[in-house]
Amino acid sequence: MNTSPPIDVPALPTELRRAALYWLAERDVARKAEGVRQLALAWASSAIGLEAHAVLATPRAIPGQPDQPQLVSPLSVKRRAMNTPEGRAILIHALAHIEFNAINLALDAIWRFSDMPREYYSDWLQVADEEALHFSMLAQHLQEQGYQYGDFPAHNSLWEMAEKTRHDILARIALVPRTMEARGLDATPQVRAKLVQAKDMTAAAILDIILRDEIGHVAIGNRWYGWLCEQRGLDPVATYARLADEYQAPVMRGPFNLEARRAAGFSELELAALAAKNQDSGW
Repeated sequence: MNTSPPIDVPALPTELRRAALYWLAERDVARKAEGVRQLALAWASSAIGLEAHAVLATPRAIPGQPDQPQLVSPLSVKRRAMNTPEGRAILIHALAHIEFNAINLALDAIWRFSDMPREYYSDWLQVADEEALHFSMLAQHLQEQGYQYGDFPAHNSLWEMAEKTRHDILARIALVPRTMEARGLDATPQVRAKLVQAKDMTAAAILDIILRDEIGHVAIGNRWYGWLCEQRGLDPVATYARLADEYQAPVMRGPFNLEARRAAGFSELELAALAAKNQDSGW
């Protein structure tokens, strides 16, 4: 049971994209997660509006991040040995950091890109809300193991791709939700199996929730990628290959969770192209 004291959240901006930017800039992780959850409630009750055409400037450094964890190269992140309590905590911490980044990515998708349909902003607010829940569950479980978010180094690869694609919504949608975050669909079953083997059934249950929701998040990415390609008269498969090459996206390596990827809206043509690229690279 979560016995943490309630978070004192100030009055929200009265417009969705400005509110998303406000919470993106927030450095305190608990306030950010709670603020996003309240923002979703405010949107659902029509307590805030939307100015889709507004072009917003960033008044503060983004994303807002706490002083810890220390951000390092992915190669410098500690190994996650599952046979020790610290090793299991390192894994839970890494998962929490992914979810923290995912909150920021969804908020950035809301405030940064103007002139999209109302449903686009609503979709990414849903993603931010669910990522905030995921982070809170993992952070609470980490506390129950005697650790805190920030106790271990972490890497920032997800946000680095967001920075690369900040000037083009098509590239952002193609290479963050449909590439970086879709990798989680492939990795989660293996991570869950390790947690079950270590008898951490609480963490395994949290991953069940995360995988279910992440399928929906990647599906949202696929939906808006398809919409943008249609608007621009582009072939989705060829365009993805071009963008992945242009922005030097990580090569997707198997094994792939094909069932989850199909549920998230990847076409058989896209899955075949994914498999073919792996064969070409020697996988």
